[in-house]
Amino acid sequence: MTTLLAADETGTGAILLWVVLPYVVLAVFVLGHVWRYRYDKFGWTTRSSQLYERRLLRIGSPLFHFGILVVLLGHIGGLLIPESWTEAAGISEDAYHVSAVVLGTIAGIATVGGLAILIYRRRTVGPVFSATTRNDKAMYVSLTVTIGLGLAATVAANIVGGGYNYRETISPWFRSIFYFQPDPDLMSESPVLFQLHAISALLLFAFWPFTRLVHMLTAPLGYLTRPYIVYRSRDTRLGARPPRRGWERTGV
Repeated sequence: MTTLLAADETGTGAILLWVVLPYVVLAVFVLGHVWRYRYDKFGWTTRSSQLYERRLLRIGSPLFHFGILVVLLGHIGGLLIPESWTEAAGISEDAYHVSAVVLGTIAGIATVGGLAILIYRRRTVGPVFSATTRNDKAMYVSLTVTIGLGLAATVAANIVGGGYNYRETISPWFRSIFYFQPDPDLMSESPVLFQLHAISALLLFAFWPFTRLVHMLTAPLGYLTRPYIVYRSRDTRLGARPPRRGWERTGV
């Protein structure tokens, strides 16, 4: 009865978008990674194309990865840390807002620029384009739409417009999902661009486990303890120069 009343007051569309969809995405995100790791462990890779082309990759990859890292850290801080906590730490809302907008805009531009270079590289370099799957193309489209909508929302609300404090609506809604007390009215009050950005991000996270983006959840800690790889020649001739210590032949 309570659910029916909530649906009547808020609207079925808002319930589906801001209550049902987040939990479906969360389940797909978690279970999808478990399935991918169990049944496609060898596919858990970036499928690097560095051997095909390095010049554009050397520019676009760091630009994109450093930019998206700052964007993610900004989202984590803005969505998870309540406004009262930063005020208690002595950070005023105006100071937080200005720093978040400036850093977010710079990081967003860097991310978009790096992504544009990577997409241009994939489209114009023959071997890289040949190695690009339909899944990769769909992933790039989803990434571009999500990042583009986020940057557009930031510019429209905080630079062109009079400002918008998403920590009063979107952040409490996001945290309410994990409290299992979702409040769809909070998202219904936010600007349309922020709503579109949230929807595109949810769809991206649902698609995430089935793309090469899974590599972002893997830390290469094994490299720290992995033994050295020893290469031995099969040539029976030792040559005129004596082998260095540790590289003596072990047998024919």
